[in-house]
Amino acid sequence: MPRSDRPRPSRRPGLPALLALLVLAAAPGGTAALPVTPSAEPAVSARIAAPAAGPVRAGVPAARAAVRRLLPRHAGQFILLPGPRSADGQDRFTVSGRAGAVVVRGSTPATVLTGVGWYLRHVAHVDIGWPGDSLDHLPDVLPGLPQPVVRSALVRHRYALNDTDDGYAGAYRTWEERRRQIDLLALHGINEVLVQVGAEYPYYAALRRYGYTAAELRAWIPGPAHQSWWLLQNLSGFGGPVGERLIEERASLGGRVADELRALGMTPVLPGFFGTVPPGFADRNPGARVRPQGTWDGFTRPDWLDPAGPVFAALAADYYAAQRARFGDSAMYRMSPLHEGGTAASVDVKAAAGAVQKALDTARPGAVWAVLGWQDDPTAELLSGVDTSRMLIVDGMSERYENLDRETSWAHTPYALGTIHNFGGHTTVGANTSVWIGRFGAWRAEPDSALTGIAYMPEAAGKDPAAFELFTDLAWEPGPIDQRAWFAAYARSRYGGADAYAEAAWEALRRGPYSTGTDSAQPQDSLFTARPSLTANKASAWTPGGMRYPAASVRSALDALLGVAPRLRRSSAYRYDLVDTARQALANHARVLLPQIRAAYRTGDLGRFRLLVAQWQRDERLLAAVTGSDRNFLFGRWTADARSWGVNDAERDRYEYDVRSLLTTWGTRTASEPPFALHDYANREWAGLLEEFYAPRWARYFASLDRALVSGGAPEEIDWYAVEEAWTRRTSAHPTEPSGDPYALARAVADALPPADART
Repeated sequence: MPRSDRPRPSRRPGLPALLALLVLAAAPGGTAALPVTPSAEPAVSARIAAPAAGPVRAGVPAARAAVRRLLPRHAGQFILLPGPRSADGQDRFTVSGRAGAVVVRGSTPATVLTGVGWYLRHVAHVDIGWPGDSLDHLPDVLPGLPQPVVRSALVRHRYALNDTDDGYAGAYRTWEERRRQIDLLALHGINEVLVQVGAEYPYYAALRRYGYTAAELRAWIPGPAHQSWWLLQNLSGFGGPVGERLIEERASLGGRVADELRALGMTPVLPGFFGTVPPGFADRNPGARVRPQGTWDGFTRPDWLDPAGPVFAALAADYYAAQRARFGDSAMYRMSPLHEGGTAASVDVKAAAGAVQKALDTARPGAVWAVLGWQDDPTAELLSGVDTSRMLIVDGMSERYENLDRETSWAHTPYALGTIHNFGGHTTVGANTSVWIGRFGAWRAEPDSALTGIAYMPEAAGKDPAAFELFTDLAWEPGPIDQRAWFAAYARSRYGGADAYAEAAWEALRRGPYSTGTDSAQPQDSLFTARPSLTANKASAWTPGGMRYPAASVRSALDALLGVAPRLRRSSAYRYDLVDTARQALANHARVLLPQIRAAYRTGDLGRFRLLVAQWQRDERLLAAVTGSDRNFLFGRWTADARSWGVNDAERDRYEYDVRSLLTTWGTRTASEPPFALHDYANREWAGLLEEFYAPRWARYFASLDRALVSGGAPEEIDWYAVEEAWTRRTSAHPTEPSGDPYALARAVADALPPADART
């Protein structure tokens, strides 16, 4: 995508200064001129790392800086240069050079990094995954290439991140963590990235001119972990109120992220304005047409200001002006009116869509409106009101269902084949990779195809490195991907060397969790994380109720990974995969064990019941120990990150509640309980969370069943929401660094489980 060439100011207006100007500006309906250099700017937290003075760096230097971060020992052996696009205007990279002097040319700095990533995997045979790498196996002198290799992108749009990613992947992450994410996205060929952090700022700044106090707005804005759903017009306020310093620091962080993306020639995809307003907007702004939006999963939705009515254009202009002051301009904006319901009522959706696009075009001429393809959206009525040549539908349902006809359904609107292979950030492996491969090729080959991109949109990215690499490869591989050959090559680069056991492990995983079909978009989750019941078959109400692949495939993969040569075991990639595979093997075995516990209880066999419960609890302890050996599975990091943003104990506790509730109750009792049943939607098998939340929940349940067997009475009726809500209010600390030997713990898991060929 083209990017703005407007010079970026070295400093942005601080929040108090900007708000003062907004308050003193003309009455609602006017347009305020926002400054770019205030007289004073609040100090920025060290976690944000304020940009250096002067314009943001541009061109290949940004790629060089990234290579120095990613490959500090070998950065000097790369010669990074700008290069042309392909004849049809697509991004392109060329890799050439001799040993110790690898030349990478790319049409953008990010594409240069894509070339570096291609070289690492296909020539040096190492991997930088998300998460885990095998860089320790790089030779001192990088190998050369016998002849240059050229790759051109097959599609213009390579989009990344779900609207929920900032919540489920970690709303309280630091600048360093977010910059690492940008580096990894560029390394894998992505060129458009959704930026949500700090998205509350333009609402907070603009709405002060429309009759709201700062305190009212801070109470309306949810806690950062729940803001994704506020931006989707699903809820407001939950987890708040937010502090003013948090709003300021998140805006600074979001601006820093957007600047980094631009420096690499990537498009920061910013949230656009489509009419979300606080309660009482019409009372404070005469003439405004506001429509209540009903409820979403038990939450009251924010109101919708009719885009085709008075006031909207002025508020949209103020929103985009405030956004520009902190985030700069972009060429793409994300908006999904009426997401998962909502109430159009008397609003003319066609006219409203046209007004939303007009407001965007007025503020950012020529910008693309990115809309999520989800359930029945975007509707034909919405599409009929806009210039669809300046829209991109990021399809969240590409891998789900048969007989999809995107050309007809969306009237040839440009769209990106997408994947949401992980919901809620579950710790589970697998994806519909064969569906991706088949549909990408087939849909591109259709006459007059409107497929112009890919969209990597798990609800929390950074959980499944194999799925990430294969999906992003779709946009760069010149021919159809051979799934079996791809996984064999992946096994070699993932651990930094050829190994028969590694290849066997990934072949088992390929044939199992990575070859699922269109019956669902995501793998099953874990019963250890389910609300206790003898008939439980899933933790989240929205995940599949049974295994989507043969469980023996993961058990076989665990045995094979344990056989990998010792020289390849030292990489973080190997350790992560070993822990994750052991975790998945335990989770899969729970689906064998729980029916046995149920049978023992129903037949009144107290001895067998206690024996099987002891096995279940042993597996819980193993699960906590093995996940505690890798930093990617530590609950303590999740809560410590949230607490670090508070300015006092009250704020720290509130932000910790924000992230604890997201993983467990999710929200209020109404939202958590049936019929909405959001509890455990974002369940994770994480050390700390297992010992403090999931295991005690099962222990209480099993104890009630044990007492019932002894007494002959009924088991205790437990108000699970009350138990869970009390836990979300805790502020107990947990380890933020791993402990234990991952290999020894994974071996203990394998020894405790039945072999892969066992029938029970």
